[in-house]
Amino acid sequence: MEAAVSKLFERYERLFRQALAGRADMDEVATLYASDIIAASPAGVMSGKNDDELKRMMSQGYEHYRAIGTKEMTLRHVRLSPIDESHCVAHVAWTATYARKSEPDTKIDFDVHYLVQVLDGEAKVFGWVSGDEQALLKQHGIG
Repeated sequence: MEAAVSKLFERYERLFRQALAGRADMDEVATLYASDIIAASPAGVMSGKNDDELKRMMSQGYEHYRAIGTKEMTLRHVRLSPIDESHCVAHVAWTATYARKSEPDTKIDFDVHYLVQVLDGEAKVFGWVSGDEQALLKQHGIG
């Protein structure tokens, strides 16, 4: 399970970086996710299908990250909490780097907790839980 999840998040980081550079392949991004997904944050809980609507929302999300000056997303660490033979929570530590107009770049560390399913050796995200991203960005004067 660890190898499959490591491979998943290495791809996740690579695809996120491509998207920040304006070279997103939304079909490839969609392969990171299971057929159905859930997400929770202080803004609420949502669920949806891995379909064209998800690709559209992810593309808009990447556009937003570029618009607020996100330059880079770096994977710092992945820690697993196994649930059973096919499922785990991947506690993923990220560092985001933001370009600032008249100031040095700002780096922000944050964690996201991904629900991951591993079937036939392939890991896919089926959900995530994150903190209040908007409050964190505001605290650092970004957005």
